[in-house]
Order: sequence, then C-alpha cells, then structure tokens
Amino acid sequence: MPDDVAAARAAAEEESAFSHPPVDPDATAAYGDHPDQVIDFYAPRVQAGPGGPAPLVAALHGGAWRAPYDRRHVSPFADFLARRGFAVASVEYRRGDAEGDAAVAGRWPETFDDVAAALDALPGLVREALPQADPRRLVLTGHSAGGHLALWAAARHVLPADAPWRTGGPPALRGVVALAPIADFAVAEKLDVCGGAARQLLGGHEAFAERRPYADPALLLPTGIATTLVQGRADLDVPQAVAESYADAAAKAGEMVGLTLLEDVGHFPLIDPAADACAVVAEEIAQLAW
Repeated sequence: MPDDVAAARAAAEEESAFSHPPVDPDATAAYGDHPDQVIDFYAPRVQAGPGGPAPLVAALHGGAWRAPYDRRHVSPFADFLARRGFAVASVEYRRGDAEGDAAVAGRWPETFDDVAAALDALPGLVREALPQADPRRLVLTGHSAGGHLALWAAARHVLPADAPWRTGGPPALRGVVALAPIADFAVAEKLDVCGGAARQLLGGHEAFAERRPYADPALLLPTGIATTLVQGRADLDVPQAVAESYADAAAKAGEMVGLTLLEDVGHFPLIDPAADACAVVAEEIAQLAW
C-alpha cells in the first residue's frame, strides 16, 4: 500500500475512534490526592457468561503517556465493554507535565507510582463503587502506552529487587490483553515510536539504559501471567515489530504469549466501538475472564 494511502487510512481510523462522545462513568473513586489519581467505574449493562458478579476489566488508556490524552478518550471503549457484560475500571494516572511541555511523555517515577497504587487500591475501591463486579476475575487491558502499563503492572513481582513497585508474588489476575502495546523499549526507541516517547518516559537519553530494567516489559519475563497481545498489521503508530519482539522475548524466557494479528487494521480500531477490531478485543478479554 502506498505511504500516502496508508497514512490517509490511519488518519480516518483515528478520526473514527475519537468521534464518539465521552461516556460518563457510573462512579469515580480516588486512590490518591492528585487530581489524576482516580478510577472511573462502569457497571455491566447486561448479564453475560455464567451468573454471579461480573468479571472486572481494568483499562489503562494510551496517548504516549502525554498529558493531553486522558481517560476520557477511552470512555466509549469502556462503555463498549460494559455493554458486553464486563465491569470496567478505567484508570487515570499522571502523565507528562500539563503545565510545561505537553509533548513530553510521562513522568518518572510518578506514572509508575500511580499505576501501582491504583491497582493495589482497586479491590477495595471496586467493592464500594461497583459491588456487582468480581475483583477475583480481573483482566488487565490497555492500549498503546496503556498496553505497556498493563504488561508492566502484571510483571511487578519480577521487577529488580530494589524497585519500589515490586510485589512479593504475582498479581491475582486472570490475564492481560495488551492492545498495540509499546512492549519492547529497545525496538520502540529504534523505530522512534510516538516520537521517542519511551525514552522520554524514562527521563531522556542519559537515564534510558539505567531505568529500562525497571520499566521495559520485554525485560520483565517470564511473568507466569496469561498474556495476549492484539495488534493491527497496518499500525503506523506502534508497528507490529514491537509486539513481535516482546512475544519473541517471552518465548526465549520460556513463556508463550498469544499474539493476535489483525489484517488491514491500524492503531485506533482496537478501541473504536464502531470497528470490528474492537469486538475481537472484547472476545480476547472474555476468553480470559470467563
């Protein structure tokens, strides 16, 4: 496909994904004092699967860890999952400096502090905010930068021993479904994914190598957690090579990671309720949740 045609298609996919009006949550709870330390909860709209409380999907939004992109842009996706019988917790977290350069990705260590704190607080918060959810049937999902954070959160028990976010054992998860994740920082840096966002997240060139062992999912394997990556073959934002490199690293570590590759699909259809790819995502989550 010619470059200009591919770019036009990618632009149309992004426009479609962002065309849906935001969907207000059923409840919001804070897991910290900062305005970004909140979780939006969406109640299941239908009964799906076996009876009883609904599986819980914790969703981490993308946007290259940059301040202009918050959880509101994935609220239609959260609602889409809720309409398929899932309870959804959409996690907000601190990103780039909203008062400074909006193009800078992430905040070290605050972005990681927040994801760890949010997921640690989630079981207690969901019991209060969404009692119809079953936190024991928890699936993590995330798109793009959020896919990275989902993979990272599932690997906290294999972080270096001096990592402040390390846990004593694996998380109580049914699994992870990472959508076009920035899953291998070395490959992402080589391909200049999202304008060097992974490098910026870790604090720039000087800190990149030192901090990668604490942040790069490709270096945090095996996890022992069921993991599936969903990736569009036509993704121009986070190319297929990034997901493939993570899957290869997992295999070398003795772990099988599912990799679902979607033909003629770019970056944004995975979170676009109007796209067929979004239904594929919901099915991958259901395979782990029920």
